[in-house]
Amino acid sequence: MYIITTIAEVLLFIAVALGAAILSGIFAFRFGIAYRKKIAEAEIGSAEEEAKRIISDASKAAENKKREALLEAKEEIHKNRIELEKEVKERRMELQRQERRIQQKEEILDRKVDSLEAKEETLNKKNREIQVLQQETLEIQKKQIEELERISGLTVDEAKDFLLKNVENEVRHEAAIMIKDIEAKARDEAEKRAKDIISSAIQKCAADHVAETTVSVVPLPNDEMKGRIIGREGRNIRTLETLTGIDLIIDDTPEAVILSGFDPIRREVARVALEKLIIDGRIHPARIEETVERAKKEVENTIRQEGEHATFETGVHGLHPELIKLLGKLKFRTSYGQNVLKHSIEVAHLAGIMAGELGADINIAKRAGLLHDIGKAVDHEVEGSHVTIGADIVKKYRESQEVIHAIMAHHGDIEPNTIIACLVQAADTISAARPGARRETLENYIKRLEKLEEIANSFNGVDKSFAIQAGRK
Repeated sequence: MYIITTIAEVLLFIAVALGAAILSGIFAFRFGIAYRKKIAEAEIGSAEEEAKRIISDASKAAENKKREALLEAKEEIHKNRIELEKEVKERRMELQRQERRIQQKEEILDRKVDSLEAKEETLNKKNREIQVLQQETLEIQKKQIEELERISGLTVDEAKDFLLKNVENEVRHEAAIMIKDIEAKARDEAEKRAKDIISSAIQKCAADHVAETTVSVVPLPNDEMKGRIIGREGRNIRTLETLTGIDLIIDDTPEAVILSGFDPIRREVARVALEKLIIDGRIHPARIEETVERAKKEVENTIRQEGEHATFETGVHGLHPELIKLLGKLKFRTSYGQNVLKHSIEVAHLAGIMAGELGADINIAKRAGLLHDIGKAVDHEVEGSHVTIGADIVKKYRESQEVIHAIMAHHGDIEPNTIIACLVQAADTISAARPGARRETLENYIKRLEKLEEIANSFNGVDKSFAIQAGRK
């Protein structure tokens, strides 16, 4: 054993060792390749055999499926053939039944045709017999006419003319008698119908009317309130009379103040203001002015509400707001003790009812009846009769010509030439003339008669005069 001491020997040993390792690696690689190749060839052979086996099994399975499908198809075809044969058999039987029915119907029709032919032959025979009889009848009629002409000495045409003239004279005479009877019945019926219409209208519109005068009475809680109303040196009463234009009469009447004036609106304002002052208790000029202003607004609201209520009650719509306001003013206007607004409402109802009975326009009749006295709302402010004033007012607010004409004609100022004007005229007369519509208290009536007698006695040469009732005034 020796020890390697030099570098060259060490290197040589390493080289020999490396060569031996490389040779052993190459030999191992080649051996591995050969072994794997052999294993791969064995696996490929086994796979080819497996593939052949699978293909063979698949072919057998396919052949089996094919045979099964053919068998199923044959069975289905056989089944369908059986069903088809059955359906064909049923249809053939149905066709046979229909053929038998058709044959039966044909036999029935043939029998009916034979029957109809027999009847036709019978009818033809009877027609021939009838024609022979008609011919014989015509010959007999001709002979009779000739015999009548020979006996009467007139031809057929002459006899017809003679008969027609006689019949015409008789018919004219009977027609004249009938016309006279019809005219008499028509007059009686028209008079009766008119009475029925008017009485029905009056019965339906028998409204109550209250008698109002040109004075209003305001009750006081006590007589001490009179002094407060008069005020220091009369300043309160003067202020109230100046602002309202109404006279306050404070006399010996216990616990009452009388308001006197011909303007009903002003009188109502004074009444409302005085009642408010009495309730408030503070009575002085400044308070009176404030209260009168509030009373005027309250009365204006009342006027508008009354006008709207009148249009609603009568069913008259589409009136101008100013016309509604004027209608409300009629609430405080009276004519011979009759409230003019209630009178106008009643006239509207009466005219509408009568228009309905006669087939006229109910809406126009009601409209004209409601507005016929509209001029009385301002007749104390505008010169002229209430008829002319009313016509001008409704013309201003574009009412129809029928309404204007009815207003102009309701007192006979012009001749009424429409049925609406006649109805309004009649309704106005009915409302004013029926018992209880216009009246005044006995006391005021007697005072008015005494005043008239006093005026008459004031003339020189008149010793005694008597005032008596003579018509409406």
